[in-house]
Amino acid sequence: MSRAMLRQIVDYASRADPYPLYEELRRTPVFHDEDGPYVVSTYYEIHSLLHDPRISSDPRNLADPTGDPLAQDEGDDSALPPVFIRLDPPDHDRLRRITNRPFGPPHSPHRVHDMRGELDGIVTSLIDGIAGSHSPERIDLVDEFSYPFPVTVICRLLGVPHEDEPRFHGWADTIAASLDPDPDADPAEKSKGASDAQIELGMYLAGLIEERRKNPGEDMLSQLAAASGEPDGSMGTLEVISTAALLLIAGHETTVNLITNGMLTLLRHPDVLQRLREEPRLSVPIVEELLRYEPPVQLLPRRSTLADIEVAGVNIPKGATVSLILASGNRDPKRFENPDRFDPDRKDIQHLGLGSGIHSCFGAPLARLEAQLALSELARRLENPRLLEDPPPYRQNAVLRGPRHLPIACDGIRAA
Repeated sequence: MSRAMLRQIVDYASRADPYPLYEELRRTPVFHDEDGPYVVSTYYEIHSLLHDPRISSDPRNLADPTGDPLAQDEGDDSALPPVFIRLDPPDHDRLRRITNRPFGPPHSPHRVHDMRGELDGIVTSLIDGIAGSHSPERIDLVDEFSYPFPVTVICRLLGVPHEDEPRFHGWADTIAASLDPDPDADPAEKSKGASDAQIELGMYLAGLIEERRKNPGEDMLSQLAAASGEPDGSMGTLEVISTAALLLIAGHETTVNLITNGMLTLLRHPDVLQRLREEPRLSVPIVEELLRYEPPVQLLPRRSTLADIEVAGVNIPKGATVSLILASGNRDPKRFENPDRFDPDRKDIQHLGLGSGIHSCFGAPLARLEAQLALSELARRLENPRLLEDPPPYRQNAVLRGPRHLPIACDGIRAA
């Protein structure tokens, strides 16, 4: 094994099926080649490190920020304070607690549950739009469903006025495109487009935050912007902007891939798709198995060690760069029986698809619900859906892995 293996993982030629590479990686649970990162690919070792306070997520602790060949562009938000997913305790804990107050337990235990009706309405509207716009002989599920759905949901969560949602969609498209390497694009032009979109988004959010401080509503942005008597205090304006941008970009990208990978997998397993059509509640275990089988975030690069750590008999020295291959851990046969089999009836499914530990996916409850509603409604309403390209064209990004387009056909679309 050599660094060539790591280059293969990020090579676009491997995007449609990286799992044989992960299988080879697992033969060396902790792989290190000269001055490259320490790459951890087995379930128990990854799970342990996700809970280890000696592993840092703060890029400022990296000895060589450019030294990880598995890293992909994560966007440039240097003008804003770091988001909590790129911080360590205690700063991480403070910002995550403040962000969680209007989003989930214990302060807002019903937030996600109470969005179910609104999410149902968005899903119905998008599928109706597909039915009314053209023939069902060729549908791009990404452009027409998976991509717009999460942005609309996050707009509603934050409290973005309906008339401004198209602007949010535009910014999300531009910034998301900047996270996906494109060998044919002009790097300078692409970078400028993303920078302009980030500036426009930041200015818009700053204005909306100021307005919500004067006239607060029940939305999440109002609650983040409001002064608080809680022990953690409140966020400054720049911190609120950083957090809102994180929810928009990270939440959007993860959910797009989860829904699209999910539909692709179901179309490859028509027996499971038929079961879902007849039994919508099956969407819950299906989404959990999808998070194991085809996770939307494949790996976590650019972690660093704050002390020497021994992992699987290998000493990882203080200051080393570490990459955790979540998707490989999810296919580890020492943890999951028949790991390369898609099995929604799997009983023991403590996957790594949404991370674990203090940096587990903040938006996990919402992403799960979005995917469950999306897949169950697509299964119910699309008549005889089938793939037009297999494999479909994938995004360039190896970290946020998913199809860029998912061309499908169906015989018709049932009424809501």
